[in-house]
Amino acid sequence: MKKLFIIFALLAIIRFSSNAQTAYITNSNDNTVSVINVATNTVSATIPVGNHPNGVSVSPDGSKVYVANATSVSVINTATNTVSATITFSTTLLGISVSPDGSKVYVTNWFDKNVSVINTATNTVSATISIGTNNPRGISVSPDGSKVYVTNDTYGTVSVISTATNTVSATIAVGANLFGVSVSPNGGKVYVATGSTNTVSVINTATNTVSATIAVGASPIGVSVSPDGYNVYIANRGDNTVSVINTATNTVSATIAVGNTPLAFGNFISSYTTGLASLSIEPVCIAVYPNPASNNITIESPQQAIIEISNIQGQVIKTFEAIENKTNIDITVFPSGVYFIKVKTEKGVAVKKFVKE
Repeated sequence: MKKLFIIFALLAIIRFSSNAQTAYITNSNDNTVSVINVATNTVSATIPVGNHPNGVSVSPDGSKVYVANATSVSVINTATNTVSATITFSTTLLGISVSPDGSKVYVTNWFDKNVSVINTATNTVSATISIGTNNPRGISVSPDGSKVYVTNDTYGTVSVISTATNTVSATIAVGANLFGVSVSPNGGKVYVATGSTNTVSVINTATNTVSATIAVGASPIGVSVSPDGYNVYIANRGDNTVSVINTATNTVSATIAVGNTPLAFGNFISSYTTGLASLSIEPVCIAVYPNPASNNITIESPQQAIIEISNIQGQVIKTFEAIENKTNIDITVFPSGVYFIKVKTEKGVAVKKFVKE
């Protein structure tokens, strides 16, 4: 069974584990993180962290959760639900995002006007990236890990950071009062909540320009692209609604009434397939072997199919057309973890999980 979770909370940020069976929610006023079993919708643990936790991001393999507190980052060991390390700062932290390979964590320092890069092997700050005179808020890493997108409150811009050089490679004028940011699964678009105009700005990543502006609800804060890239969900703090954007038409296809003052600052959507069996929306037969695998996998699928490989965070990392019934894929460069293979044909869609050792 495939499930889609969209969660909105006041003063809480939500992230899902790599097996998508667990959700981690920061409770800003309680200085804790709640661990939720999504199968039973119950709190299985409550973990004390630093003061006023804001952002939260789960490592690709699900073994760690990184929490941006007011002046520290807590590293949670998910096997024990305890804080295994604390990285201290002297500034106010807001957004946080783990790189697709899990080797780095990027965190926005609001008052210091920079982004810190944390080496996850040593839990130390390996670099500090200046954002100029801007106050950074939201942050999101591209699916290939080559870029980091940061929303800036002061001048209404988005900074594009090159992870190869740890420098700002572009600055995109968007609009005042920017909050959430989310990159599409194929990395082609970036969606930014623009609070001053009650809109969502769509950035074309090839040109680093705003290609569309979409009117949504009042005071949009949270932005999250669905794992298939077909919809974008916007948490509107000002009118207690969620706008659903159709990415094909750049129009709002639905408006959902929710609770009081939804924030959902961060990517708040996750989908998962229960167990390791295939999910078939229509009867499309596929096979993936060996599973688990270290170097190569073989996909048996119908011809005339589009195949997508996504990581556990829903980011599409490889797309190609099947021209034979058997397709061999080199996965040597893939980080260890869980991946999804989606096969689309004219008859329907099928999904398989595989594990990269």
